Amino acid sequence: MTDYNDLIFEISRPGRIAADLPKSDVAFVDLARKFPNHLIRKTAAELPEVSEPQLMRHYTALSNKNFGVDNGFYPLGSCTMKYNPKINEDVARLPGFANIHPFQPAQTVQGAFELMYELQEDLKTISGMDALTLQPAAGAQGEWTGLIMMKAYHQANGEGTTRTKILVPDSAHGTNPSSAFIAGFDVVEIPSTKDGTVDLEELKEQVGSDTAGLMLTNPNTLGLFEKEILAMSEIIHGVGGLLYYDGANLNAIMGKTTPGAMGFDIVHLNLHKSFSTPHGGGGPGSGPVGVKSFLAPYLPIPQIEKQEGRFMLNANYPLSIGRVKGYYGNFGVNVRAYTYIRTMGPDGLRQVSESAVLHANYLRDRLAPYFTVSHAQFCKHEFVLSGIKQKKLGVPTKDMAKRLLDFGYYAPTVYFPLIVEEAMMIEPTETETKETLDAFADTLIQIAKEVEETPELVLEAPHHTPVKRIDEVQAARKLVLVYDKSIEK
Repeated sequence: MTDYNDLIFEISRPGRIAADLPKSDVAFVDLARKFPNHLIRKTAAELPEVSEPQLMRHYTALSNKNFGVDNGFYPLGSCTMKYNPKINEDVARLPGFANIHPFQPAQTVQGAFELMYELQEDLKTISGMDALTLQPAAGAQGEWTGLIMMKAYHQANGEGTTRTKILVPDSAHGTNPSSAFIAGFDVVEIPSTKDGTVDLEELKEQVGSDTAGLMLTNPNTLGLFEKEILAMSEIIHGVGGLLYYDGANLNAIMGKTTPGAMGFDIVHLNLHKSFSTPHGGGGPGSGPVGVKSFLAPYLPIPQIEKQEGRFMLNANYPLSIGRVKGYYGNFGVNVRAYTYIRTMGPDGLRQVSESAVLHANYLRDRLAPYFTVSHAQFCKHEFVLSGIKQKKLGVPTKDMAKRLLDFGYYAPTVYFPLIVEEAMMIEPTETETKETLDAFADTLIQIAKEVEETPELVLEAPHHTPVKRIDEVQAARKLVLVYDKSIEK
């Protein structure tokens, strides 16, 4: 019997085919006359040779091994892995959306343009911004786009060479300092206070005429709301800097407040986080960037505009930073996000945030007696536990995360944010039921008890997954990414 844990190359047999195509009636073309010699294959590609049932069973088996929000709880902190409503998928597959091409004349895709224009308007309202682009392909690219716009703004004011520093809290997402560095800024870390929020006194010490801006998400990566955000805005704007909002945690504040009301000048939004579109596996994502009106001239081109009842692309923006992605963004993701926003409406989006906050606080309180809670105040949509108590018993957080896999749960984010020792960052989202939250809490409580009573059970986990413990150092140093017949199983 075929073992569908095998690689497809291992079930391959010479001469076996999945489709029997008729003999080609197209004239032979001598590729040597069309392409340089070094681009022409000298030997046949070593492709697997399998039957159609083998092919289907192999990839179905792989699919069944995959973990996603459709088959389990996914409490990955700071990533908002919420359920993806299937109505979003249905709408994205409508022929008028799925079968269009970016090179079509504008008059033939007015429906798609109208959707993108209305999505821009909705996102402007939700974020409190005046203008917005859907072009960036993901949150990280949205960050970079916003920072390049910030740089262009300072250059236009004659301060391009002096505004060199971006301030970033020590609790920030790792992409924040990375994006700032890639954009050509110097990164200055701002420490947190004991309560997990930005140290205002340290911020005052660090700002000056060389400050380009501050990157921040609110609530922050610890899941805590930065109550002094208006004071921070005054400090940054007081020295001529700009305030940048990382929209990864927008899930906690929709319908309650906006980044614009907090004083932010630039915002990137993760449609694949807050607005229920699929993400993972490298994409596609979507990271729209919104700005206050004085930064609108610097938005990427082309911009989608409505003129005399028709929708068009306008590239006539001399101060624009240019195009940051081919075509007009990841359109299918935008369709899904638009569907979600229109399905939920303003009241529904507000309820999303209320439920996300309620779920996080409920789960945190259930787990607090068994783990160390990093900060005592109420959290927003996510919270951070510490496994320091368990580490003292010889079982660090990573082993508890591996043990969770045995119970069918995806592990939460571990060892982040870096300012919490043995961190376990949990985001339950608004889409899970109380029964799911209780079952997850019961499992973590059971693991905490196992650490005390049978620690080897946790240290040797996972026990029931297709791949058990591996030598992580060797796996990192000796990657095997290509099938080699000479390597035995």
